[in-house]
Amino acid sequence: MSTPNTQFQQPGAAGPVGSKSKIVAGILGILLGGFGVHNFYLGKTQRAVIQIVVTVVTLGAGAIWGFVEGILILVSKPGTDWHKDAEGLELQD
Repeated sequence: MSTPNTQFQQPGAAGPVGSKSKIVAGILGILLGGFGVHNFYLGKTQRAVIQIVVTVVTLGAGAIWGFVEGILILVSKPGTDWHKDAEGLELQD
């Protein structure tokens, strides 16, 4: 098990900051959320695969789920679950 990389620590951040961008994750969620691209980017592979299956089974209506997640990521504040990747590292603003 690796130790979280703390070299990206920002003043006032709730925890160690990783190298993934909140902006990139949010835009991927809004534009390609039905395919789970934002969750693949964040390392949440199981959730991403489930999003693909839901989108296919609902003939595209499941893409709303990814769109909403993208917005939640963009408006998230440090310390919240939406502001972290799969390893628990904070997203860069």
